[in-house]
Amino acid sequence: MLGVSVHWFATSAMRRLHYEEGLGKNLHFSVENKWQLLGIMAVFFGSGFAFPFIIVRHQLLKK
Repeated sequence: MLGVSVHWFATSAMRRLHYEEGLGKNLHFSVENKWQLLGIMAVFFGSGFAFPFIIVRHQLLKK
């Protein structure tokens, strides 16, 4: 009984799922504007790179 319910829900959820197909259509951000994409990527990767250095500086300045 439970297996049938899970199967019914999974198949109905797949039928309700409609999305555009194509390059970059399934992303959370736009790839149309290359300068905006560059800014988003610079902030994303730059913050990940800078975070350990900021933590070390904070620990060294803490007394």
